[in-house]
Amino acid sequence: MEITSKTYLSLYGSRLYTLLLKAKGYEQVFPIGRVQSPTIYLVYERQKEIENFVSEPFYEVEAQFKTENGSYKGKAKVRMKKREELVELLMKHQIQPNSPGIITAIEKKDKQIPPPQLHSLSSLQATANRLWKMSPANVLKTMQTLYEKKLVTYPRTDARHITTSEFSYLIDQIEKYQEMIEQPFPVHSRQPKKRFVDNAKVKEHYAIIPTKKVPTAAALAKLSANERKLYEEVVRTTLAMFHKNYLYTETKITTDVNKLPFFTTGKTEKDLGWKALFPTAKKEKDHTLPLLQRNVQVQSKIGIHEGKTTPPKPYTEGQLITLMKTCGKFVEDKEETEILKEVEGLGTEATRSGIIETIKRHGYIQVSKNIVSITDKGHILCEAIKGSLLASPSMTAKWETYLKKIGNGEGASDYFLGNIAKFINSLIQNVPQQIETASFQVKSIPSTKKTRQRNVSVAPCPTCKKGTIVTRKGFYGCSAYKEGCKQTFPGTFLKKKITPTQVKNLCTKKETNIIKGFVAKSGKKFNAALKLEDGKLVFDFAKSST
Repeated sequence: MEITSKTYLSLYGSRLYTLLLKAKGYEQVFPIGRVQSPTIYLVYERQKEIENFVSEPFYEVEAQFKTENGSYKGKAKVRMKKREELVELLMKHQIQPNSPGIITAIEKKDKQIPPPQLHSLSSLQATANRLWKMSPANVLKTMQTLYEKKLVTYPRTDARHITTSEFSYLIDQIEKYQEMIEQPFPVHSRQPKKRFVDNAKVKEHYAIIPTKKVPTAAALAKLSANERKLYEEVVRTTLAMFHKNYLYTETKITTDVNKLPFFTTGKTEKDLGWKALFPTAKKEKDHTLPLLQRNVQVQSKIGIHEGKTTPPKPYTEGQLITLMKTCGKFVEDKEETEILKEVEGLGTEATRSGIIETIKRHGYIQVSKNIVSITDKGHILCEAIKGSLLASPSMTAKWETYLKKIGNGEGASDYFLGNIAKFINSLIQNVPQQIETASFQVKSIPSTKKTRQRNVSVAPCPTCKKGTIVTRKGFYGCSAYKEGCKQTFPGTFLKKKITPTQVKNLCTKKETNIIKGFVAKSGKKFNAALKLEDGKLVFDFAKSST
């Protein structure tokens, strides 16, 4: 049933958007879908946030305090947009750069962090991407290989719990797993904890754990680098539930300088616990403070620190997997949010990495050094679907609601398919007007053809008026070159491909629309229109600024 509904939308919706966008001059196929389209739109929205972000300065007061036992830093909880406002505050408190302070409070708290939950496919994909920049698709492929080698349990799972049955065999294998990773430790508890073992939370498949089969050193050596990394990650995460909690002491200091409090937080590790199992994990800084006492005067060096607000960071592939799973927070309707939470967002554990690969293959997003960004083609699609259900995870929520009713015998499949047909008819009625009024920032996109056909006529030659400008290998030239016409146009100009449409405009109108993405010798990108003057290309910056 779900496959049929997806096919309807993909088939008819994709044709609709492709034809309408082609009429706007975008010569490519634009596939859409109820999962891939909102996923692309999430990337698009983040990129727009970054592009539209305006950095602003801010000012804070920081201090370096010195005692007989050592130094420590403090910061007042004030942040102002203007330096003058902060100077006024310091004057109000009669604070000079060397005004002494008094330690008014010392608060210590022992804290602990329990071992991480067992891995689902999504959590493993996110972890592997963060640690090793491994793509989600590669993680799934590698885990499938480990599964076929009978080293790990079923990988396409969304569960993070196991049952008492799996827990029982893991207890018997603890020492063998420890020996395999060469990291023995005293088992803290042999009793199942609800954080890891809960029969009620396991449906079709349980969390990813190692099987009873423990590979020898020789067998481990035969695994590929990625297989070894992922297998050990699964083993270490599984062993972690038998380890102690990570223990540390947090110390909070309040230092008063003329009634302006400065705050300091220190952290001292007491027991690494389960964290000792993860040598690849990023080490946390140990912010140990010197021995301090209340009501003791300290020397000060106080200054104003200038900072700047920073834009949100682009998504990585691993973050995109997590984002697809938790996309309910982007939906305003509370009921739809709950549904998305129940079905765990866009796609399933087994399909999310495939969806990312699909939208990469369609040319909507690109991944460079693990950073996901929207392409020009992705921009065009998102500007075309902006404001519609196709841009929101709400569509998945609405469809899943009724699919659930059908599963419970409360809904009819014919009614559901009828509504899908109505939705597609609604698209046919409304999308043409939406696309007509949409503001497309990207004016052109390269052809999907890998090689430009040669000797295809583009336009009459503007120089000799006799020949025709035709496509050549890597450039455009006049068909009357044997008669002496030397008019040519480059196929690529300052690292930007020049399209046949742009060459046609140069020949017939003597200019193009604004072209984005030229790269200067300095490496800086810029946008400009091109003009044809005396057979040569020149930039029209005046047009680009209008």
